[in-house]
Amino acid sequence: MGGTQAEVCLATSNLREDIAFFTKRLGMRMDTIFPADDPSVAVFSGLGVRLRLEAGTDAPTGTLRIATDDPDSFDERSFTSPGGTRVDVCDLNPVLQMPETAHSFVVRRLADQAPWVIGRAGMHYRDLIPDRLGGSIIASHIRIPDGGPVPDVVHYHTVGFQLIFCYKGWVDLVYEDQGEPFRLEEGCCVIQPPEIRHRVLFASDNIEVIEIGVPAEHITTIDHDMTLPNGPANPDRRFQGQRFVHHRANEATWTPFRLAGFEGRDTGISDGTQGVAGVHVARRAVGPSTWSTHDSDILFTFVMEGSMRLEADQRDPVDLAPGDAFVIPPGLAVHYADPSSDLELLEVSLPGIFKTEDAQPA
Repeated sequence: MGGTQAEVCLATSNLREDIAFFTKRLGMRMDTIFPADDPSVAVFSGLGVRLRLEAGTDAPTGTLRIATDDPDSFDERSFTSPGGTRVDVCDLNPVLQMPETAHSFVVRRLADQAPWVIGRAGMHYRDLIPDRLGGSIIASHIRIPDGGPVPDVVHYHTVGFQLIFCYKGWVDLVYEDQGEPFRLEEGCCVIQPPEIRHRVLFASDNIEVIEIGVPAEHITTIDHDMTLPNGPANPDRRFQGQRFVHHRANEATWTPFRLAGFEGRDTGISDGTQGVAGVHVARRAVGPSTWSTHDSDILFTFVMEGSMRLEADQRDPVDLAPGDAFVIPPGLAVHYADPSSDLELLEVSLPGIFKTEDAQPA
């Protein structure tokens, strides 16, 4: 046979019985075995892998992980071959697990020099919720210092909710069933419904975005077969109940916000996600600000412009500036005090509809 093939090499302490195990119990095919008089090596293929078992070697026995859409076809989820290879059976398409929110009051200040780390496709990431509320959410401040083509590929995320908000600069994107590539400009945002294929194409110098993902740990999968853009546009398509939303700041209408003394623009994301999440941009308006509480499960806010003092019941006040972020747990009385005239906030809530009430600190 020509060409090139790769083999995963594992040790075995009982090749004779492992031959029966891999061919009969796992249904793999034995391709070669040698030497004939006293075999010490056998090569098997199947289950998407080529496996070489070697007797009399110091190599580790290792683990064979089988991902299948029918795990019940195996009599056990974890077992070991006679020669020592551990076999773990798991779901090929596991159900997304949503951790229970571990509520906490979080303030993340840019001035405190939270570390930037290099992530996927060379992007710089800054974590805005270090404790991630028990794994229920990740909020990232992402930047690309040098503009130009982005070394990205067509991919998708297994998520419950995902937001991309363009904080500074612009970025060119393309999405499955959404037509030709488009430019996401400063102050605009999109949601990436679960498993929608997409790709980042080109970015301006010093582009910065805020990305929200639920849950915090989710899988990114490369789609090697899809080319974007694909086929005719189908903007009304639902991806696991959610519709793609592209909110354009220059088309938005400002209306009274949930907090006194502020006005906001609704991005339409609560409607697009059927209430899974809501996203608003709020800015200073007329009238005094007041103390309030909310009953949302998660309420995240990022300061885009201006300044304010965040006052929270039985906690020290914190002065906030652009780049700072905070999370207010349900039931905690807070006050957005001394807001500057240019204050502008990005607010993300899960679920999309919740109740705010006037309150006083204890």
